[in-house]
Amino acid sequence: MSSSPLYYAKILLFGEYGIINDSSALSIPYGNFFGSFKFFPSDSATEEQLTSNQHLRQFTDYLKKMPVTEEFFTTFDFERLDADIARGLYFDSSIPQGFGVGSSGALVAAVYDNYSTNKIDPDTTLNINNLPKLRHQLAVMESYFHGKSSGMDPLICYLKIPVILQSGHSLNPITLPESKAGSSAIFLINSGMPGKTHSMVTLFMEKMKNEGFRKLLKNQFVKYNDACIEAFLNGEISGLFKNLKKLSRWVFTHFNPMIPEHLHSLWLQGLETNQFYLKLCGSGGGGFILGFSPDFDKAHHLLKPYNPEVIYRF
Repeated sequence: MSSSPLYYAKILLFGEYGIINDSSALSIPYGNFFGSFKFFPSDSATEEQLTSNQHLRQFTDYLKKMPVTEEFFTTFDFERLDADIARGLYFDSSIPQGFGVGSSGALVAAVYDNYSTNKIDPDTTLNINNLPKLRHQLAVMESYFHGKSSGMDPLICYLKIPVILQSGHSLNPITLPESKAGSSAIFLINSGMPGKTHSMVTLFMEKMKNEGFRKLLKNQFVKYNDACIEAFLNGEISGLFKNLKKLSRWVFTHFNPMIPEHLHSLWLQGLETNQFYLKLCGSGGGGFILGFSPDFDKAHHLLKPYNPEVIYRF
């Protein structure tokens, strides 16, 4: 294998959980974290490298058991993959695991890109018709890590461009409004603890068994989420923050167990002061929290103790 390309982290700006229930979603690559395949020296491997190598072997064993069907028609060069694992292949990644920024998605993208024998190539064979097929294949692969995957994380990590999923079905690459030195900002807050994606998704699926919750999700969460995406892409700042406040309050009320307890007061402070609004970044339970502020400089004194990291200004 020649030098491996980089696979960036991703940030799901909108659509967490609702993506499983036909809401729209907007996801972007995040270049501050990334991973790539490397080989470790046989005589001086670190424990971290050995662990990554072992996880690759287990993931490969899982892929070998996946039946090739009309929906999942990906085949892999397992002979080459097994040989590379045997000589020290590992995924060298700065993407923190369990933080909602696509650590498993980047690994899935890397395996698919480097070892699929019939991959859909972004530069040559990708088109609007096979984009959903690509997402489905990557979702099947990532299900190894989380039990259920939308496929959006590895898709963003693989394509390395922003993608919008509309009403749970229609996928389209998009161009974000140009980032500029405006007063508004999107930022990340590190909760200081990894989330447990599998347990959080399981909790959500349990809630989905309740008809009343399903109606709330469809009639309120999806409505606010989709309105946020539309306003953001159209540059409608007032409409964006109006719906962000509704979305943030809804998440605090109905996804409360997914918000780390030590951030509850900050979450409510944003809703009370209207200086910023917080939402989940990924499945929650830990990891990063995503924030939006109409005037970040004004809100910074409230956020400063939490070391916010600005990822986009507008």
